[in-house]
Amino acid sequence: MVLFPILDVAPKDGFIEYKELEAWNMQQAIDRLHYRTRRELEFRDNNGDGAISFSEYLPHFTNQDIEKNETSHGEAGWWMEQFRNADVDRNGTLNLYEFRDFLHPEDSRNENIQKWLLREKIRQMDVNRDHKLNRLEFSNGAYNIYKTYLEYESRGANIPTPLEAFAKLDVDGDKFLREEELKPILHYLCPGELSYAKVYTTYLIREADDNQDGKLTLDEILNHESIFYSTIYDNGRNEDLSHDEL
Repeated sequence: MVLFPILDVAPKDGFIEYKELEAWNMQQAIDRLHYRTRRELEFRDNNGDGAISFSEYLPHFTNQDIEKNETSHGEAGWWMEQFRNADVDRNGTLNLYEFRDFLHPEDSRNENIQKWLLREKIRQMDVNRDHKLNRLEFSNGAYNIYKTYLEYESRGANIPTPLEAFAKLDVDGDKFLREEELKPILHYLCPGELSYAKVYTTYLIREADDNQDGKLTLDEILNHESIFYSTIYDNGRNEDLSHDEL
């Protein structure tokens, strides 16, 4: 009963529609990201300047490690590339918002970070190591992830075949997919807190919408109070929920 008037705002009509519930869940996700980032910044900021340097966050890497610039996953060069992507003002340190992009790249709007994510995803699926995906590599990797989300969102309706999905993404028609062409499905391939917030919104609507009209009344929420109580309780008090718990 506390939650309903908070959600019922656009318009305030006695119903909670998808967009209203989504706005709530998205804001909770943003608040969690901000809280976690601020807490990590305060913990790592050794000199108290309100920003994070590479050595403050990853002190185990020596200057020699950095100079080697080894770009294998988890090595100094790999981390340094992501650090530089996040360092938008190029001052050598990350402020709160840059640090949030660094810690939570899946939720970043930074184009360099998005490209970095997609390169990493391609690397995982790129069997012949040519830094792009052919139809088979796409079908065996990216498509299965994409299809899983589409099936949940649309309940199995109008799911494109692997060839149809590939052809739609292959804008230049060269029979390969590179980072830029995979950007339309980035939120499926590399889901973050904001993507999970949207999925969770769909889940809540489906669980509580007893008359299947696509919106919720107060009675429907009360009939399913446990899942909404969990939403308030978890979002308000447990900032360390994992995606699986959501």
